[in-house]
Amino acid sequence: MDSQIQAWLQANGYGECAESQPLAGGSINQTCRLRFADGASLILKSHTHAPKDMFASERTGLEALRQDTGLRVPKVQTHSASAILLEDLGQGDPGTEYWRQLGTGLALMHNKPQEYFGFHCDNYCGTTPQKNPRTEDGFDFFARFRILELAHSAESRGLLEPADMDALYYIAENLRQWIPAQPPVLIHGDLWSGNIHCCADGVPALIDPAAYFGWREAELAMATLFGGFDTGFYEAYAEASDMETDWRERCDLYNIYHLLNHLLLFGVSYLGSLRQSMRRYT
Repeated sequence: MDSQIQAWLQANGYGECAESQPLAGGSINQTCRLRFADGASLILKSHTHAPKDMFASERTGLEALRQDTGLRVPKVQTHSASAILLEDLGQGDPGTEYWRQLGTGLALMHNKPQEYFGFHCDNYCGTTPQKNPRTEDGFDFFARFRILELAHSAESRGLLEPADMDALYYIAENLRQWIPAQPPVLIHGDLWSGNIHCCADGVPALIDPAAYFGWREAELAMATLFGGFDTGFYEAYAEASDMETDWRERCDLYNIYHLLNHLLLFGVSYLGSLRQSMRRYT
């Protein structure tokens, strides 16, 4: 265990860990439940070769979500360069209102406009750097720091061809043709089913964010990837939100960012899906 984490545990009366139980589900970090002799438990996420500010920026994102949403978010106990220690929310089965609770809670968070696009700090989506400079124009922000930033990284690794780059430049330069004007709101940033946790009492919680101030349609678009969510989520979100009802028509456009990210993280198996999304707009 990381020496800084261990020192914090001892300083806060936890003593020695009696059991470390590995938890499944993560593709980037190692996650385990730490159990202590007095019955207390905490969640430890670690990554031996994490970028030095990755867990610090995750802490900032989690704390922003805890402040600005009615949804449950685990409290951060402490962090180091290679790990983050979190409140243990337990593990249960979804209640009957689970997906509707998630949809309503997310819509209420998205109903609070922010002052600018970007965030308090740069952070990571997985281990991919995510730049979040303060930006007044959402189209400029998404073009430069979501599409083109990752496109250049993928090109430098030989993952994209010149024709791919031409298409991505065209899309980035013409976002206003397809996307309606939207205010910046706090979004989770990596909202797929693997980053929604069911607590011991059957209530949903947000975990593993890549938080920033961005477009709420981009958040909903991500929630359609990799199997999507239960229909109750989208119904409850629509009831609690005034967002455009045709947002699904733009999902492929927003998800170019996440497909580029998966191309960088996991390789060329995502190139076909990326190109299919790009063809809709070129």
